[in-house]
Amino acid sequence: MAFFHNSAIIGASGQAGYQVERSLRFNSVDSTYLERTPASAGNRKTWTYSCWLKLASLTQGERNILFGPAGGEFGGVTIYQDGGLRFAHAWDPAGTDYIRETVALFRDPAAWYHVVWWCDTTQSGTRWRIYVNGVEQALQTPGGNNGEPAQNTDLPINSTNAHYLGGNFAYGHFSGYLTEIHFIDGQALTPSSFGEYDTITGVWKPKRYSGSGYGTNGFFLKFADNSGTTAATLGKDSSGNGNNWTPNNFSVTAGAGNDSMIDSCTSYADGGNGRGNYATLNPLDSLGGDFFNGNLEFAGTFASVQSQNGHGCRSTLKVLPTGKWYVEAANITYSGSGNSCLLGFTSSTQAITATAFSGTLTPFIGVDASVFSNRITLSWVGVSGGTANSTQLFATYASGDVVSFAIDFDAGKFWVAKNNTWYNSGNPAAGTNATSTFTVGSVDWAFWGEYTASSDNSNRSSVVANFGQRAFAYTPPSGFKALNTANLPEPSIKKPSSYMDVSLYTGNGGSAVTTVTNSGFQPGLVWLKARSSAYDHKLVDAVRGASGGIYYDLQSNSTGAESLPSAGITSLTSTGFTISAATNNGYNGNGTTFVAWQWAESATSGFDIVTYTGTGSATTIAHNLGVAPAMMIVKKRNTATGSTWVVYHKSLTTPSTDYLRLELTNASATAASVFGAVPTSSVFTVGTDAATNGNADTFVAYLWSEVAGFSKFGSYTGNGSADGPFVFCGFRPRWVMIKASSFSGESWYIFDTARNTYNVIGVGLVPNLDIAEFSATLLDVVSNGFKIRAVNTLHNTNGATYIFAAYAESPFKFALAR
Repeated sequence: MAFFHNSAIIGASGQAGYQVERSLRFNSVDSTYLERTPASAGNRKTWTYSCWLKLASLTQGERNILFGPAGGEFGGVTIYQDGGLRFAHAWDPAGTDYIRETVALFRDPAAWYHVVWWCDTTQSGTRWRIYVNGVEQALQTPGGNNGEPAQNTDLPINSTNAHYLGGNFAYGHFSGYLTEIHFIDGQALTPSSFGEYDTITGVWKPKRYSGSGYGTNGFFLKFADNSGTTAATLGKDSSGNGNNWTPNNFSVTAGAGNDSMIDSCTSYADGGNGRGNYATLNPLDSLGGDFFNGNLEFAGTFASVQSQNGHGCRSTLKVLPTGKWYVEAANITYSGSGNSCLLGFTSSTQAITATAFSGTLTPFIGVDASVFSNRITLSWVGVSGGTANSTQLFATYASGDVVSFAIDFDAGKFWVAKNNTWYNSGNPAAGTNATSTFTVGSVDWAFWGEYTASSDNSNRSSVVANFGQRAFAYTPPSGFKALNTANLPEPSIKKPSSYMDVSLYTGNGGSAVTTVTNSGFQPGLVWLKARSSAYDHKLVDAVRGASGGIYYDLQSNSTGAESLPSAGITSLTSTGFTISAATNNGYNGNGTTFVAWQWAESATSGFDIVTYTGTGSATTIAHNLGVAPAMMIVKKRNTATGSTWVVYHKSLTTPSTDYLRLELTNASATAASVFGAVPTSSVFTVGTDAATNGNADTFVAYLWSEVAGFSKFGSYTGNGSADGPFVFCGFRPRWVMIKASSFSGESWYIFDTARNTYNVIGVGLVPNLDIAEFSATLLDVVSNGFKIRAVNTLHNTNGATYIFAAYAESPFKFALAR
């Protein structure tokens, strides 16, 4: 698929600063790499390597070389499989391996990483460092290997041996995208020489290198000249040194094989598609397929463990359910009888399952290319006002034909073309003669799938997508745009930590006032929990307030009434909160580690706190969100009698009557007397139940609404696999809460990236229990959502439904891979 860019929608934050024009795609099956043999040796003790990269397939092999010389097991900076992708560096001088690898796993294919490798063997202390997105990584030495080399060791990089970028014939070729490659010979530099934090978004971004030269063998590759595939064009060194690199097996010819992309780590308007992070197909959100050509080609595979031969995937960027988008697909190929390939758009609520791809995908709007009588026919299938349809569009299809899609989400119209001929003389630009119409809001995600009738890989379909990162085959209709971060709308909250943040602190036993800071806002709600000890959760808010200088608290793991602790939070400041200089182990136990989750109360951030007095009769309560809440938590304050923590969530089966209890492990229950109606943009309803409306009882209600790029409330279905569901959020999460809603016996769980700064996220807390935090393999936080990485009842029982709430670390428009 490819989407056409309309520069008018790009906001200022997408255009400012240093701009990276192009990237080079490396496709391991083509054995793509660049090569250079230095004429003379440089500094073999001290240097810096910096690059921006975007990963492709995550099952591409054991070792994939980013940069290094010939010889040696890894040869240099490496990405390799070890339960996930890690960056490592290793050498084999004089027959000795020196290997250090990151503790963190890196397997996010949706966005860009910045990697800096710092080497200085003259140091008496640390001699190797790896930085990712500006942050130094914790390193470990794999079992049975040596760590760093001895002081003053001369290493193979900068020798007169052949050096490679993106490949090593013995140990594998890189699959993905590279750009902005700097090599500084003779200096060990930190990431600040190549990047900086954006003052508006707080996200790490590239900047122009202005250091004191590159040294003898230094170079700068930006792949901006795609007029050829020579060392003087595609492999040109822009440092001024003339240290060009010879490209091997790359193509700049128009079409699916073109490796020169405008997929970039910076977003800006360019008068065409827009430069930025482009959508690709998503290996994290797929079933039974292989990915090639930088995740732009998908081929279904038969897997004997699957009950059906349905395969498919969605794109890394979700198409917003508004606006106009143009897409293309080509090279649709397969053999055998009864196979088909689905291309188009589906709902984000559609689960990725084999049965979906074998013909039950609903809703879906797109085309079905299938084999019939030794010809490939193209038919439209999908939903029109909720009714499935099938209409033959074009009598034949050849593998070189290009299928174009134009979709208008606001009008609910969809057009299909073959080789620039629109079906039924359609005119997307004018909005006339649509191939079909669909229910507005029923589809919102670029989708690819295939069904293989036979149980072997000799008969399978494949398709090559183009989201606009390479030249279009045909000029898109006016007003239709490309799916990349430059074309995503400006989020209302560009820096999420200004409205929701996670703070860590260690208690002092009350020996002094404890000051806890966030990123610079006054919290309306502070929810804190001891991490290292079994103390109650504490919820304090600005509306219930304080008495005698101490704030009232509630405990999410208890049905008790609110209490006024003898020592606790004494103030909610403009940058966090303070805790009194008196002992209360639940707030400041000596040496106890704590986490504090904080929300600003405002319509902008979608959080409101409401207190009310119950009447015993069904009634409505006003709120200030301006939109309907997606989740509400209601708690009786004045007594434990008939009290519980009642949770409304928009993704429960029947949200008007279904509810959960925060202090219990129960599945969702149904009672019209608890809420009784779906909340509106101005009020929420409480019924006659004592838990939400006991006569003369006092209550507090915490209300959260969904804010695009900042907060997300939804559900997913477990698959019982270590390759668990992918949950799209539209941002890189900072905080996630999950609860099984379809079965009883499982707790609530909260994860955050302050306690776990790298993947796999493996530390959780339990809102319904006072226990200390626990450790387990749980999930990956990625640039556009989260990926479940384990099989357990906690968050991934096969066929079970889980609801979640998530808050952003960075909107996807700006997010880097994690």
